[in-house]
Amino acid sequence: MSVRLNFWKSGSGPAFVILHGLYGASDNWISIAKKLEDQFTVYIPDLRNHGHSPHTTTHTFQDMTDDLFRFLNDHSITNATILGHSMGGKLAMMFSAEYPELVKCLIVADIAPKSYNSLNQIFKSVLQHELILDLMEELNLVAVDSRKEIDHFLSEKLQDTSLRQFLIKNIHRNKEGYFEWKINVPVLKYALRSITSEVNSEWFSDRQPILNYPVTFIRGLNSEYIMDSDIPEIKIIYPDAKIIDIPNAGHWLHAEQPEKFIDAVLSAV
Repeated sequence: MSVRLNFWKSGSGPAFVILHGLYGASDNWISIAKKLEDQFTVYIPDLRNHGHSPHTTTHTFQDMTDDLFRFLNDHSITNATILGHSMGGKLAMMFSAEYPELVKCLIVADIAPKSYNSLNQIFKSVLQHELILDLMEELNLVAVDSRKEIDHFLSEKLQDTSLRQFLIKNIHRNKEGYFEWKINVPVLKYALRSITSEVNSEWFSDRQPILNYPVTFIRGLNSEYIMDSDIPEIKIIYPDAKIIDIPNAGHWLHAEQPEKFIDAVLSAV
């Protein structure tokens, strides 16, 4: 069953919908939205089990596609540019394939239409997500008094300071005054392998080639999420797809190189 998503909105003009990735929320994309709002009406929903949107017992791409269809319908959006990052990129690809009549342009940020946990290879990113969700579940937030304590706990296994700061944005205090995660940790942990494997080349096999709308993939050259070896498969699914590379950027390319990312986005629309 679909849920009604919390969202952030600004600007005026044609609809531009931004879909965040795993552990993300609308707040993470406001600085990017500010650079687009003079040309577009920008909508940034919190996906289910994230931000201030409802927690549910399941977290599938079909769930999120149903939520997004409801969101566009609720806001009378019929011709949207859709930008998705990471998990949000896979959602953007699935939604656009299911509802091409609602999509003006598709922009996919640093994710490929493939499984990241195939029989031959479990990607480092999947193992890191498993570690992160294990740590989130293990941390006893009721016994914690400060964000500094949370950071110290996470730092024992996660050396990347910027990653820890990003994760800690998902902490807030509940009505009783205790810290809790905004994201639905148990459900996301259970769903992780499907999140990282679904919306792959097999899923697209009876839908390709997709030529209904322009498609652009933007990748960080320091990231391993879209490799050169993935491009032929992308081109089978999206023969006319553009690939834009951003140097000196990893998976969080929009935060690491915001100006170059905006330039890439505007060249895609």
